[in-house]
Amino acid sequence: MIPTELGITLAGIDKVNKDTGEKEHTPGAIDKNPELKKAVETEPATAALWEIATKLEGLTRGVGVHAAGVVISDRDLSEFIPLTRANDGSIISQYGMNPLTEVGMLKCDFLGLKTLTVITDAVALIHQHTPGFDIDRIPLDNQPTFDLLNRGETIAVFQLESGGMVGVCKQFDIHDIEDINAILALYRPGPMDLIPDYIKRKKGLQKIKYAHPLLAEVCSETYGIFIYQEQVMRAAQVLAGYTLGGADLLRRAMGKKDKEKMAKEREKFVDGAAKLHDINPDTANEIFDLLDKFAGYGFNRSHSAAYAWISYQTAFLKANYPVEFMSAVMSNEVSNTEKISIFVAECARMGMKILAPDINESGQKFEPASIPASGDAPAAPGIRYGLAAIKNVGEGAMIAAIAERERGGKFKSLDDFCSRVDSRKINKKAIECLVKCGAFDFTGIERAQLHSEIEVAMAAAASAHRDKAQGQDSLFGDMMSMSKPGVSHASSGPAVPPWGLAEKLGYEKELLGFYVTGHPLDEYRPLLDSGRFVPIGQLGEQETKSIVSIAGALISVEKRFTKKDSKPFAIVVLEDFTGQLEIMIWSEAYVKVQSQLVQGAAVSITGRLDLREEGPRVTADEVKPLKKPAPVEKPLVLTFDRAKATEADVLAVRDIIRDIPGRRRIELCFIGEDDQRVRLLPGEEFRIALTPDAEARLGPWL
Repeated sequence: MIPTELGITLAGIDKVNKDTGEKEHTPGAIDKNPELKKAVETEPATAALWEIATKLEGLTRGVGVHAAGVVISDRDLSEFIPLTRANDGSIISQYGMNPLTEVGMLKCDFLGLKTLTVITDAVALIHQHTPGFDIDRIPLDNQPTFDLLNRGETIAVFQLESGGMVGVCKQFDIHDIEDINAILALYRPGPMDLIPDYIKRKKGLQKIKYAHPLLAEVCSETYGIFIYQEQVMRAAQVLAGYTLGGADLLRRAMGKKDKEKMAKEREKFVDGAAKLHDINPDTANEIFDLLDKFAGYGFNRSHSAAYAWISYQTAFLKANYPVEFMSAVMSNEVSNTEKISIFVAECARMGMKILAPDINESGQKFEPASIPASGDAPAAPGIRYGLAAIKNVGEGAMIAAIAERERGGKFKSLDDFCSRVDSRKINKKAIECLVKCGAFDFTGIERAQLHSEIEVAMAAAASAHRDKAQGQDSLFGDMMSMSKPGVSHASSGPAVPPWGLAEKLGYEKELLGFYVTGHPLDEYRPLLDSGRFVPIGQLGEQETKSIVSIAGALISVEKRFTKKDSKPFAIVVLEDFTGQLEIMIWSEAYVKVQSQLVQGAAVSITGRLDLREEGPRVTADEVKPLKKPAPVEKPLVLTFDRAKATEADVLAVRDIIRDIPGRRRIELCFIGEDDQRVRLLPGEEFRIALTPDAEARLGPWL
């Protein structure tokens, strides 16, 4: 949309009269000011300034294009409105929204929602095990869905995942889809101030009031509060006898704040209210002012209802099909590593493990995966990381790799991968990223060692491709390719020291958005889980302007200086197990804590919380280093077969513990049929010193 200046010009306008063919001149500013005209003709500086000004005349400050607006007419648009091209070359209107309506154009907004694709992808995954599932026929009274919303677990739930929305959902006591509808209509600038009153009235904590008894018919379901445009229109019908068309015109006039039309509508409303219900003019004017106020921000109910249905669908999927839903959510954010990390943390909170990418197991997108039982851990739901989501790898390259895997079977080694996948579709950088994030860990070779062999493997593959293209083949070619799938090839290059844990984790975080092998804060986990600190992911649930204490690792430290007086300050990014947060440390606090601001350091930060629409922010007052908690020794597990164990066995164990007291805790594990396990933790007085004698005597149960 480009505004065009058509008012007084500097130099005037020359144009040809279509009827007479004569040239006509419309005077400009210079024609009307003789002194200015003389200065332009005689003074070089003024003339130069004038020349520049005439070139700048008519230029716009910027071009704004509506993200979803489409203008429609029954003939070529150029016959009705001025057109131009946007920066991307697309054809756009030079008229804004209001002029388009005035000249009779139809303007529609066509919204493209990524969430609809997420729902479609989730349903496709559900169909793999439940073919008859229909997302459009899900029950509207699903209690797990409402429970999820009332707990505020709304990450990835359409329209309800912002920090402010989490708080509203937890207070609202949602029990049907109409509640979601109301939340979406209320949570916007203007009506947002009414949310506390709405909740109190909904819960019976505040009396419901109506400006006139007849309004009970209009807004009883919203507890006497106008939140929908349709309610304003209905009120005009009920109180003043408006037709549906007339009520819509009233709504438009109120929304546009058209003073002239509003004056006429006010008179019409007051007269209608007096004739229909004998409402006195003062009361009618008060009601009209009330309607005017609400119409300014009233939400279209049909629009809100459509959004509420999508919100309910996503909440239903998350509550009832969490693995399929979160797989679809992450698959649609494959190019946004930062968002992936948020969703990975949410999966962990929900009890789902994200399996590292594997060139032989992963698909292009995130997919549900089952984690088999291992030792004491039962089978659990999981999600396999999608290959296309790995940073710097590329979707096309992974499509080619998966196609080759499906054609020729699983890859046996890095050499096998390089020789089978077309080097024109996957480059060295992509293979390096695959190795760094663990996609070749199935080989059993250290990542650093594999990384050092990439160039040699690619060169050998390129040489083999050239020989094959020339009709040559290796004498031992068939023998070299006879290794069984899944058998790791030994490293053929010189030994390379393995990467340290910090370096390995750094690559994982950079390429995947989360840590696979571990977490830099693992040794601080008992301290972070102690309740002393607010998890970053739960800051949105705290009171704004409150003082909070958080803890984690500094993943970014940026020192800056104020423009006014060049005082130092810092912007740091803190990360814990639940997310990341940008923190401001202004000059006064910075001087005291600057020695603690080291990238990678584990610190606790106390400061003031500010809840904003874009997310929480903290201004730090205090930064302290975290002390590593003392390592917690795992209890000694003694195992009993429930079918064979006797009271004598338990008493024997008790006597051994009493004979060799110490600090090591004891855990008794009774294993029954189908590997069912019951665990017992004896009291603090039952601790043992794990000496060779103790190990020998406890041997039958260790």
